[in-house]
Amino acid sequence: MTTWLKERSELGVSAVLAVLGVVVLVDALRIHTDFAQRGPVGPKAVPVVVGVGLLVVAVLLARDVLRGGRGEAEGGEDVDLTAPADWRTVLLLCGAFLANAALIGVVGFPISGAVLFWGAAYALGSRHFVRDPLIAAGMAVVTFLVFNNLLGVPLPGGPLMGVL
Repeated sequence: MTTWLKERSELGVSAVLAVLGVVVLVDALRIHTDFAQRGPVGPKAVPVVVGVGLLVVAVLLARDVLRGGRGEAEGGEDVDLTAPADWRTVLLLCGAFLANAALIGVVGFPISGAVLFWGAAYALGSRHFVRDPLIAAGMAVVTFLVFNNLLGVPLPGGPLMGVL
């Protein structure tokens, strides 16, 4: 029995996904909403879709494993596991994220988002000092407009609030 379980250890992942799906569904169904407050879709829709998706993936994975499917051990990875971690990149990415968090309340999302996007591009190796800030600014403005105007998620606009 122990050998059978060791050969099918992916069933553990399936079980975790199933438990997580049930937890998400139970929590989603406990959300109290009034139709007048929420409109036709409501806050339950996305968690229910995610919970059902987790359960479907858990069942499909369990079925695949029980039919003899096996994951490929590090076969699809092109990562050299003996190489040391690139802490410079990690720290630069953390710095860009922290700068965004510190600046968003002061200068608004379009500017802090541009700093985040440009900082991430720089941390990941891009050295186009004219193109990258322009693309980052464009991405930040588009992201702001999509969230603020289309999705109705208010983001701080900062000094650009009257312009956008």
